[in-house]
Formats: sequence, C-alpha cells, structure tokens
Amino acid sequence: MKRSIVRTLAAVTAAIAPFATVAVTAPATQAASVSAAQKADGIAPATLKMNSTTPNQPAESTTWRKNINALRANGFDNVQEVSAYSPSMKRHIPLVVIQPKDKAKRDNAPTLYMLNGADGGEGIANWLRQTDIVTYYGGNEDANKGTVSPGIGANIVIPMSGAYSYYTDWITEPNTPAIKGPQKWETFLTRELPQAIEPALKANDKRAIAGMSMTGTTSLLYAQHHPGFYDSVGSFSGCAATTTGLTPQFINLVLNRGGTDFTKMWGPVNGKVARDNDALINAEKLRGQKNIYVSTSSGFPGEHDMPWSERVNGQLSSAAQVIFEGAVIEGATNACTRDLARKTNSLGIPVNYNFRPAGTHQWGYWQDDLRGYWGDLVAGLGTGVKRPPLVPTKPISPEQFWEGSTAGSR
Repeated sequence: MKRSIVRTLAAVTAAIAPFATVAVTAPATQAASVSAAQKADGIAPATLKMNSTTPNQPAESTTWRKNINALRANGFDNVQEVSAYSPSMKRHIPLVVIQPKDKAKRDNAPTLYMLNGADGGEGIANWLRQTDIVTYYGGNEDANKGTVSPGIGANIVIPMSGAYSYYTDWITEPNTPAIKGPQKWETFLTRELPQAIEPALKANDKRAIAGMSMTGTTSLLYAQHHPGFYDSVGSFSGCAATTTGLTPQFINLVLNRGGTDFTKMWGPVNGKVARDNDALINAEKLRGQKNIYVSTSSGFPGEHDMPWSERVNGQLSSAAQVIFEGAVIEGATNACTRDLARKTNSLGIPVNYNFRPAGTHQWGYWQDDLRGYWGDLVAGLGTGVKRPPLVPTKPISPEQFWEGSTAGSR
C-alpha cells in the first residue's frame, strides 16, 4: 500500500514538473528616478557599524550568526553582519549584507533589499538559513562550496529583525514579549537605511525590494507608497489584499503570534491607514513600476513536498505539515494573487506572474523564486548577468526512500 501511494505521488510530481515555471513576462524598462537622498527628505539616517555584532540581541534570535561564521570560514568574505541604529525606532537593527563574491563587482553595484517572512529572520525561517542566496545571488565558482553561479552583481541587504511586524509603520507601540516599542519599519527601510547603507557599500542608485509570505505583501506596498524608488519588485507567495474578505483574519493569524492584532498595526479595517495599506485596492499605484515579479503556487503538493524531497528528507511528520498546513496557506495566497492579476490586467499594468501548478507554502519554492525572479531583477538593476542553467533537485527515488530510509522502515 505504501509503495503504491509513493509511486502515485511520484507520477503526479513528474507530470506537473514541466509546467512549474510557466509565467507571463512583462517587458523591461528604464530605471527608477528617485535617489536615496531624495527619498530621505530630511529624515536622519541610520547609524551603521559595518562588519559588527549588533548589540542587545537575544541569542535565540541570532542563530544565523553561525551561518555567517561558517560562510566566512569557507572563503565567503562577502558576507557580514551590519549593525544599524534606527532613529525612528530608537534601537539597533541587525542586518546581513551579501556583496558580490567577485571583489571587482563590488564598487558601484546596485542594491537588493530582501525581506524575511513572519519571524523577521529571528528564528530559522530566513533567507540565509533556508536558501542558497549567498552562493546563487552573491556568486560562487566552486561546485564544492554550493550552487555555482555568477551572482546577480548586486549588494543584498537583509534585515534580521522585525518579527510579526509586516515591516510597516504602526499607529501604536505594542508591548508584548515578541514585539515591543516603536514599529516604524517602512520609515527605516525606505528613508533611514538606504541613505546610509548605499554610500557605505559604494553602491549606485539602483535598487530593488523583494519579500515572501508576509513580506510579499510588504514589497508591493513599498512599490505603491514610494513610486520611482525601486527598479524592480518581487513578491513571492504574498497577498496583495489586506482589508477585504477574510484577509484581515489571515493577517491576524500572523499578528496574534506576536500578541498583537490588525487594529494595533493599522487601526480599523475600513479606516484610511488600513486601506492605504491594501495593495489590491491601490493596484493603480503600481502603474509605472517596472520589472514586477509576482509568484504563487496552487497549494497542491509539489516536488518539494514529497517525503523523498530534499526539504522533507524522509520525515513523514514534516511532509504532513507542509502538505496540509502549507497547502491551505498557499491556496489562499494563490486566490489573492489571481485577484491581483485580474486587477492589473484590467488596468493594463504589466506584471510577470508565475502561477506554479503545484507547491505549498514553504522555502523550497521560494528558493525556486530566486531563479524565477532573476530576469526581472537584473533587468531592473541593470547588471545584465545571465542566469546560470537551472539544475534540478536530486531527490532520492521512491524505491530508495522506502527501502533505505528511516521513514521507510516504520
């Protein structure tokens, strides 16, 4: 019985794999027009300490430092922690900065601001620990040290704090164990930080913003709130709508984990602040934004959800979690994304939509999005680096899984 189920799952996975990257492509266009200095508009800059340990960070929220140490010990001197003091939030924010591995490409490089999901990078669910962003986007020529790639030729800046915040400017100051003090993330990430970090990295004036899950919403909102500031925008498994239907309840599922709720963040659901932060209602404000990439999966189990996949790795309890819980969440984001597609298509706003026919709400697909987003990203940033050939994952066979794995012997 087990073997027949496995063979069926394998057949389904094989059948849908050829369609996993179907997308509608938007044309590349000119660069953004607003500089970091112009966007700051008199706001005090963040204070930076490069290659420095950020003070006052709980040890349990900085486990990613082990990854930085391991990477640097393995020859990746392009990865560092940067401490940034935010004047508006009155605290230090840890950043991970990934520069091009090739030192010749570091000066005058563009900048990609890459946002983590609901836990803000404070747990294990972050770009550094869950993907090959360092080797794939940063660059790597040694097959023994990860994915071989020329890199995107850009600086990558990843905030490693901000759990359950939606990286937005809150109307209140929450005071819970998980989230407390001023929450002025949009001010920090669009006005305080760029005017400080880009000169420190000797960056040029081109930039992009991308996020996944919770911050797939945020990246769209930043594009709408700050026209002309970003040359490319990526939104992976996010939900543009925030105030209609069940979306406020979905947002509360995230905020409740931090002991807060929608009204503390944006006020009444039908209030002005909340509606200003609904990317579906305000889809018209995406007009003129170039190089937009938006992705979602269907919620049906895909290649990264199978028991023998590189993500599940034989752990049947993990497979059940990603297949069932992840399926529900991704099914919801798929519906959200289709609503956005209908709206932008009706408005004549070009967006590169990637609707994967299979996949749940998990990191295997967001690592795939690093590949899917490459074209729109480098077109916006102007680096012109060609994406390396796609290398399929190499899961064990279903037969090997049942005959040789721990799960198969149960």
